[in-house]
Amino acid sequence: MPPPLRRGDRVRFVSPASPPDKDLILRHAEMLKSWGLNVDFGEHAFCKQDYLAGTDEERLADFNAALRDPEVRAIFATRGGKGSYRIADRLDFAAVRRDPKFLIGFSDITMLHLSLWKHCRQVGIHGALFVNEGEQDVSVETSSSLRRALMTSEDIVIRSRPEEPTSALTTEGAVTGRLIGGNLDMVATAAGWALPDLRGAILLLEAVNMYRGQVDRQLTMLRKAGHLNGLAGVAIGQFTRFEFDRRFSVIDILREHLDALGVPVLGGLPLGHGPSPSSVPIGAVAVLDAKAGALMVRRGGV
Repeated sequence: MPPPLRRGDRVRFVSPASPPDKDLILRHAEMLKSWGLNVDFGEHAFCKQDYLAGTDEERLADFNAALRDPEVRAIFATRGGKGSYRIADRLDFAAVRRDPKFLIGFSDITMLHLSLWKHCRQVGIHGALFVNEGEQDVSVETSSSLRRALMTSEDIVIRSRPEEPTSALTTEGAVTGRLIGGNLDMVATAAGWALPDLRGAILLLEAVNMYRGQVDRQLTMLRKAGHLNGLAGVAIGQFTRFEFDRRFSVIDILREHLDALGVPVLGGLPLGHGPSPSSVPIGAVAVLDAKAGALMVRRGGV
């Protein structure tokens, strides 16, 4: 678990996946500066090569340079999108072990979180200064959640929101385990090479803009290949841009697969691509209490 950030610490934006909106990132940088942080940018942070933020070598070089720089105390991914999976096995894991620092990101960045946990047991932050589609500014809930996760040593409590469609998946029971996972597409992509052993873990899943059949195929593969054997529980975040009013919706598909696991499930968590998402340490010890509708991450639990 990296130490909390303090005023005066340097943080760096890098682009390991798709190219970002430069104006948006510059506004995010100003917000971080208002928190007392010093902000800089990777050399290729605003490069573009089609759907990637530069070549694999450029994106990898920026990320590894931030890992190796002792002045950089946290690394912000400018965005997700596509491409982190192309470099996730080539990170400087030795530098991570020497000098742990938070990586902040989600969506495609889930791949980097998985790889860093698998190789280094590195705790990261599943979250970002995320702006909802059609809005200009980061919500107060999202910014305050990220600041709390980064700049305090408090336990983090994420409560289920009844208005989130996945809240219908909540069962009963309470379990403790490492919170591992994130974006379903990346968890499935990591299977067999970057996915850590999930036995005893609480698996976090969120998704955006997928067909029902894609969700079904990915969960089928993960279950039948044994990757979900021995899970302690499942935390379900936001499933965004799905048609929930269908007769056989993604909620029904999720329920079929999750029921087969026979573990406590907590849905409705504001983690992902939906309205005002929260940030949560990923890789840390968490307590999932389905009855209480809360996921608590212990900051001291490493």
